[in-house]
Amino acid sequence: MATWGNLTLQDSASPIMEQLAFFHDHVMIVLVLITTLVGFMMSSLFFNSLTNRFLVENQNIEIVWTILPAIILIFIALPSLQILYLLDEVNNPSVTLKTIGHQWYWSYEYSDFLQVQFDSYMIPSSDLPEDGFRLLDVDNRTVLPMNTQIRVLISAADVIHSWTVPSLGVKADAIPGRLNQVSFMINRPGLFYGQCSEICGANHSFMPIVVESVSINHFLNWISSNS
Repeated sequence: MATWGNLTLQDSASPIMEQLAFFHDHVMIVLVLITTLVGFMMSSLFFNSLTNRFLVENQNIEIVWTILPAIILIFIALPSLQILYLLDEVNNPSVTLKTIGHQWYWSYEYSDFLQVQFDSYMIPSSDLPEDGFRLLDVDNRTVLPMNTQIRVLISAADVIHSWTVPSLGVKADAIPGRLNQVSFMINRPGLFYGQCSEICGANHSFMPIVVESVSINHFLNWISSNS
């Protein structure tokens, strides 16, 4: 079951990720139907030595197998374009988080609050608690309020990194000298893990991301204690 779980998408924790999961299922249904039809036709050719004389140089069949794939591609492209525009949509954010990628850790700054910034390093395996996740847990988690529109400004100090949290449907490159922006809303509490998804050097796989989603009151208390 653990192996099968690695082949599926993570449980969604944001509306954007829900739409991405729905689109994945939509495309998989189309692919399964196409694979089944093509497999049936190939098996019928292998196990049938007869030839239908009406299929030889039949213009109607060529028209059908040209138009039908075009219709299927449109059926896939329209929801894909809708999600593409949703990913670029930035609503009025209530909280802005600035994250900067370094070799090999992340720096965070809460731009709406004074003097709330910290670095987030991976916890070494020797210091990891019993309930921790190897190569995924960090010493300082990114605390964000749920049911709140959040904007993340992403950049890098040295090389190209990528701030990625799969369960939130977020993946954006951190490029030196450039400021990228993503927007999302977390719809449930919990811990959501991610990693740098850009090959940024020898310790590329040792700069994880942990987002802790909490209630607004808990977030304000955390901000007050860290400011």
